Amino acid sequence: MFFLNCKNEKFHLVKIEGKKIEISDSLETDPEIEAFIAPFRSHIEKDLDSVLAYAPETYSKTDGHLNTAIGNFMADVVYEEANPIFKKRTGHDIDFVLLNHGGIRSIISKGNLKTRTAYEIMPFENSIVVVALKSTQINSLINYLKTAKRAHPISKLKLILDKDFEAIEVSIKGKSIDPNTTYYVCTNDFLYNGGDSMTFFKPNDSLYILNYKIRNALIDHLKKVDTINPVIDDRFIQIK
Repeated sequence: MFFLNCKNEKFHLVKIEGKKIEISDSLETDPEIEAFIAPFRSHIEKDLDSVLAYAPETYSKTDGHLNTAIGNFMADVVYEEANPIFKKRTGHDIDFVLLNHGGIRSIISKGNLKTRTAYEIMPFENSIVVVALKSTQINSLINYLKTAKRAHPISKLKLILDKDFEAIEVSIKGKSIDPNTTYYVCTNDFLYNGGDSMTFFKPNDSLYILNYKIRNALIDHLKKVDTINPVIDDRFIQIK
C-alpha cells in the first residue's frame, strides 16, 4: 500500500500502532461533548416519557400456554394498524398475522404506557411485511405452530389442537382453509427471512414491504386508545 504526494514521491505504510481502551464507568466524560448532546438527550427523554395510554393489569408473555394476552394484543395491533395500509396499496385485506413469541422483549406493566414502553417491548427494528402464500404453505405454517408448541402471537387465525398436539380445527377469519385461495399473511422481516426456523414463507407468490415498524404500529395504536384490554382467548388452544 502506498500514497502519492504532489511530487509523485511514493510513501509506503510500514506500521500501524494502536492501543486498547477499556470502556467502563471510570472513563471521564468530555464536558464539551456532554454540553453538545444535552439538548438532544432532553428532547428524546421527553418524547420517550410521554404517556400514550393506560394498562389496567400487568401482562407477560409467560402468562399463558399457547396464547398470551400480550401476544394476542401485539398481533391484533399489527393487524389493525397494518391492514388499512396494505388494503390501500393493494386492494386486498390481510388474512392473518403471525409474529414470534421471542420477539416480545418485555412485560407491559400496570399503569401508564409511554412511548418508552413500546421501545422496551419491541427494541428491534423489525418491519411489517405481507407475504402471499398458497394453501400448501399455510399447512406448513400450521404444522410449524403445532410442533413448536409455543405461544407465537397470531391474529385472525384459529388453531385448536388435541391432547397429542394434532390440529382438530383450523380457520382463517372463521373459514376453513381453501386449497384454491392465496392468503396474505402479515409477519415481520425477521421471520420472513427464516428467523425462528420459519422457513415456510419462501418461496411465495408476492412480498409486500410496508415500510412500517412493529414498534411504530404499537405507538400509533396506543395514541388512539385510553386503556388497553389484552386477553387470553381461544385462538390457539389445546383440548385435553
